[in-house]
Amino acid sequence: MRAIWKGAIAFGLVNVPVKVYSATEDHDISLHQVHNADGGRIRYQRRCEVCGEVVDYSDIEKAFEEDGRTVVLSKEELKSIPAENSHEIEVVQFVPSEQLEPMMFEKSYYLEPDSKSPKAYVLLRRALEDTDRVAIVQFALREKTRLGALRIKDDVLVLQSLLWPDEVREAKFPSLETDIKISSQERDMSAALVESMAADFEPDSFTDEYQVQLRQLIDAKLEQGESLDTEETFGVEAGEGGKGEVIDLMEALKRSLDRKRGGGDSASATGTSDDEADDDEADAGDEDTPAAKPARKTSGTKAAGTKASTSRAAAAKTGTDDAKPAAKSTAAKSTAAKATAAKSTASKPAASKSAGTKSADTKSTGTNTAAKPAAKTTRARKPA
Repeated sequence: MRAIWKGAIAFGLVNVPVKVYSATEDHDISLHQVHNADGGRIRYQRRCEVCGEVVDYSDIEKAFEEDGRTVVLSKEELKSIPAENSHEIEVVQFVPSEQLEPMMFEKSYYLEPDSKSPKAYVLLRRALEDTDRVAIVQFALREKTRLGALRIKDDVLVLQSLLWPDEVREAKFPSLETDIKISSQERDMSAALVESMAADFEPDSFTDEYQVQLRQLIDAKLEQGESLDTEETFGVEAGEGGKGEVIDLMEALKRSLDRKRGGGDSASATGTSDDEADDDEADAGDEDTPAAKPARKTSGTKAAGTKASTSRAAAAKTGTDDAKPAAKSTAAKSTAAKATAAKSTASKPAASKSAGTKSADTKSTGTNTAAKPAAKTTRARKPA
C-alpha cells in the first residue's frame, strides 16, 4: 500500500504522527468503451468550447458560476485556503459508537504510526479500548474539510470519514404516511422467517456474483468469439431471472418458511401440526365414503363455533378425533336404548342389525347425527 497523506492526530496536547492509507479498494472488472462497428477505442478529449482545441491537464483550472458570472480559481489560490494546508486530525469528542448513524459513513482509512516510537499511537488505541468509545475528529483531505470517526480494527486505528449532516437526505415518502395494518398472524410469520434465517455475519461467505459471472462471460467470449451462446454459458436465457410472480403477502411468507425449513414440508410452513397432517392423510383415504365428507365438515364447523379461541391445529384435529366424544355423548344420552338393544340381541335379529348399523355409522361419521337415528330405531322395535 502507498500512503496518500501524512499528518498527526491531535489528542489534547499529545500528537500522534501517522500515515494514512486507503483501507478499501474496488474489485470490479474494468471495462472501457469501444465503437461497436469496428471495435475502436472511445476516448474522451478535454476540448475547449471557445477555441476548439484539446487542452492538457496542466492548463485546466477550476471555476464557479453563479447568476451568469464565472469565477476562475487557480491551483495556487485553492492551496492558499488554511484548512487545505492543515495536516492535523483533531480529536473533538469521544462518543458511544451506537450514536453514529451508519448512513453517514463514507470511506475508511488505515492509520500507521509515523514515528520512531509508536507509544503515543498505542496510548490512544488503549484509551479507545478502555472507554469503549469512538473519537470524533475533523481533518482536511483532498480539498475538502471532513468529519470522521476514529475506531479500532485488529489493533490498528481506522479513520472513517463521515458525511456532513446536510449531505444526508431526509427520507419522506407519502406512501408511508398512510395507516397500514399488519395482522398478528403476518407478524408471527415474519418473525418466524427472521428466526429461521438468523446467523452470525461472516463477510467471507458472500461473493460478488456479478463480477464472477462477468469474468465467466469474458472467458467464454475469448474462447468462442462471436459464436458465443450465453444460454449455454449461464444455463438460462439472456435477461431471465429476478422476475418473481406477485403473490399474497401471507402466501409469500409461508413459501419462504417452507423453503428455509428444507422445502416440500408445506405442513410445517403453514403452521400445521403433525397430527393434523396425519388426519388429512386419513381423510384422503376415506374419500370413497360419501357420508364421510359432510360429517367431517359438520364436526369441524361445530368445533370452530364452540371453541373460537383454539388453534388451527386443534380445530382441524377435532375433524377426526370428535368421533369418539360424539359416540360417548350419544351413549350417555341413550343408555336405556342401548341396554334394550343388548337384551334383545339373541331373540330379535332386526334389532341386532340396527345396533350394528348404529356402530358403523358412528365410526364413519363421528357425529351425533348418525347415532340418534340408530337409537330411535331400537326404541321403535322395543314393543315387538
